[in-house]
Amino acid sequence: MTAYPNLLAPLDLGFTTLKNRVLMGSMHTGLEETKDWNRVAEFYAERARGNVGLMVTGGIGPNLEGSVLPGASMMTTDEEVASHSIVTKRVHEAGGKIAMQILHAGRYSYGPKCVAPSPVKSRISPFPPNELDEEGIEKQIADIVNAAVLAQKAGYDGVEIMGSEGYFLNQFLVTHTNKRTDRWGGSYENRMRLPIDVVRRTREAVGRDFIIIYRLSMIDLVPNGSTHDEVVQLAQEVEKAGATIINTGIGWHEARIPTIATSVPRAAFAWVTKKLMGKVSIPVITSNRINTPEVGEEVLATGCADMVSMARPMLADAHFVAKAEAGKGAQIAPCIGCNQACLDHTFGGKLTSCLVNPMACHETELVLGTADVLKSVAIVGAGPAGLSTALAAAQRGHKVTVFDRSDEIGGQLNMAKQVPGKEEFWGLVDWYRTMVAEAGITLELGREVSAEDLTTYDEVIIATGVMPRDPGIPGQDRPEVLSYIDVLRHKKPVGKTVAVIGAGGIGFDVSEYLLHEGKSPTEDLPLWMKEWGVTDPADHRSGLAPEGPQPEAPAREVTLLQRKKQAHGKGLGKTTGWIHRATLKMKGVNFVGGVNYERIDDEGLHVSFGEARETPTVIAADSFVLCAGQVSDRSLAEALAAKGVPCHVIGGADVAAELDAKRAINQGTRLAATL
Repeated sequence: MTAYPNLLAPLDLGFTTLKNRVLMGSMHTGLEETKDWNRVAEFYAERARGNVGLMVTGGIGPNLEGSVLPGASMMTTDEEVASHSIVTKRVHEAGGKIAMQILHAGRYSYGPKCVAPSPVKSRISPFPPNELDEEGIEKQIADIVNAAVLAQKAGYDGVEIMGSEGYFLNQFLVTHTNKRTDRWGGSYENRMRLPIDVVRRTREAVGRDFIIIYRLSMIDLVPNGSTHDEVVQLAQEVEKAGATIINTGIGWHEARIPTIATSVPRAAFAWVTKKLMGKVSIPVITSNRINTPEVGEEVLATGCADMVSMARPMLADAHFVAKAEAGKGAQIAPCIGCNQACLDHTFGGKLTSCLVNPMACHETELVLGTADVLKSVAIVGAGPAGLSTALAAAQRGHKVTVFDRSDEIGGQLNMAKQVPGKEEFWGLVDWYRTMVAEAGITLELGREVSAEDLTTYDEVIIATGVMPRDPGIPGQDRPEVLSYIDVLRHKKPVGKTVAVIGAGGIGFDVSEYLLHEGKSPTEDLPLWMKEWGVTDPADHRSGLAPEGPQPEAPAREVTLLQRKKQAHGKGLGKTTGWIHRATLKMKGVNFVGGVNYERIDDEGLHVSFGEARETPTVIAADSFVLCAGQVSDRSLAEALAAKGVPCHVIGGADVAAELDAKRAINQGTRLAATL
């Protein structure tokens, strides 16, 4: 008897059967672009060994003008067929099924040769697209069909035709980007002609026994997007044209509404997919922020979809499905929706990985095999750096003891999880607790260790983290002045008007924490939808509420200050920073930059501006919160060095660069691989 009967049920497609209802959704990993096809194959094969029902590759371009960016992987020749055959062979040997996503980026293609239905430039690209003529449109169709034929030749079980997220086919569908007056524009019947022709001609080319997934934009979240009736009409026509499955796409890339970040409620858009159920007879997949087997099971049990798509959760844990099958759901490494090592890497031109699982996309070079010599390992610090090292070292067979002065594990994660929109960090700490127990690691909590306590271990690892940096502001010892630790960890009372000193990641977190009281929108879908202006696309085109975002009134009046003259939040994540900035702006936060902190007294915080310390200003507030950076806590490492005891220093104790869990976990895991 399984706890997930719907999630683990097979799905009969007629000519083939999927072993369960879990799709590993498409992700741009950058692996295909490395041209190391063994590495690509191992990434997908490891997920196949984890028993996922069907995988979809990252987007593969059908031609140069449709490629996401210069040098992006394409499927145009037999040489590329040979490379992809390495992947499909490995996946099939591992018992899996895999489809290749055909991604024509249209005006999102990052290059001067990009094409589109009309020459309407995207707000997220510097390149205006070239308007296609009739011959150009025919070429795009033929190239997409050719890519599908070559994918079949390479051994793929199917293809996914990307028709959502604002890419090429989606651009033809809406008047936002399609200004044409010929047979490819104007009426909706004309605007949907292209995706229907693509699906129909692809089916004719590949035959009946080949999976064709059509990625359909269920809710565009951009002005002048599709209505729900248009979405249903397209879905029905795509089914007639020969699609095997319809997969849900949510929001265009240029939409100013978050769709997959950690602050988005779990399964936030499953209700949109549910509106399509029963209106087509082929299976329908839902997606976005489905990250546990429990959430997936509930989505299926309540009739929202026939199958669930999970992309980033398969980075966090390749064996997600296998663990669910084995009744070990608590051991599934959680995707926390942070974007830091996946989408931020993708948009930064780096290889994708995962904050929680640094082995993702590094399966061939970061291997945790049994160590040749088993050692006793002491780790001081039970934050993300120390815990990741402990788990990896224990996996290799070492005897590990973790010390921490606190009475709980998690380190600074325990502050992050207090912030509205970062509730996923609770699950990450819970997972570490489960895995530490499972690995047989000795935990010594509530214990302050000295250098003398560590001299008998074969390896000593210092992961003592960071301490708040002292900004040295005269008057900062006043009772109304608090540190971020006072606020987030010790829950000291804060007044109704607050000046937050320091606008890095912690300053933003503290501001969001102080602005909100009551239930977090991340845990209240109607509240979140109201806050961001999302509504039913059956009521309003594209799912945009006509009144726009309507956030709740802020719990406090916040001023966020920084020494730097640059825009606030410039150093935040590439794909999430805009969300944090928008959240604070919606709550009326006053951003002040380029300041010198002169003193705090009965009047308030005295500041000046610029090197000349001009324009003296007083910022009156009930409370002042110091978020002015961190310094490494290296005192124990220095004491060990004084005794001649070698040690490894990792995480914040090594580099105090904000609270960088991604770097800490990666560093700890890689250190353990060398012990």
